[in-house]
Amino acid sequence: MATSKAHPDPEDAIAILTADHKKVHALFKKFSDMKEEGSNQDKAAIVKQVCNELTIHTALEEEIFYPAVRKAIEDADLMDEALVEHACAKGLIAQLEAMDPKDDFYDARVTVLGEQIDHHVEEEEGNMFIQAKKSKLDTLSLGAKMRKRRLALVGELQIADADRDEVPQKKKASGRR
Repeated sequence: MATSKAHPDPEDAIAILTADHKKVHALFKKFSDMKEEGSNQDKAAIVKQVCNELTIHTALEEEIFYPAVRKAIEDADLMDEALVEHACAKGLIAQLEAMDPKDDFYDARVTVLGEQIDHHVEEEEGNMFIQAKKSKLDTLSLGAKMRKRRLALVGELQIADADRDEVPQKKKASGRR
């Protein structure tokens, strides 16, 4: 059964990656909202989740999606730039994982990572994904491979469900959560 553009198949590789983009964007927004008044513990929890999500996402793209797209489209520069952007993001992720929220430039590094990811997402969704769709790439097959690999990565990285799905909420004015 064909899937309408309004409701892409949840197994579609592009739908999976786009959902990841939205999730990470929301995490960066939560971090931004609590940057001034959030506890270091809450900020660290969000950053841990961001780093986990991005680590998994970049692995899925580099191992499965990008090689297939590179074969399907004729835009080596776009694909090369995406890999360089991943390398920059991984560098910031490694720095953040070695830091404490009290450290100098912690918040700045999170902000810069978010800005880099926003740019990367614009390139993917505004260019790469469009070219991939036009190429008639089998995104359903890629999506199935990506879902299977995601489960393996979660296990390899020993990411607890709580580290993937729970994000501390910004404290309300009353001090309650």
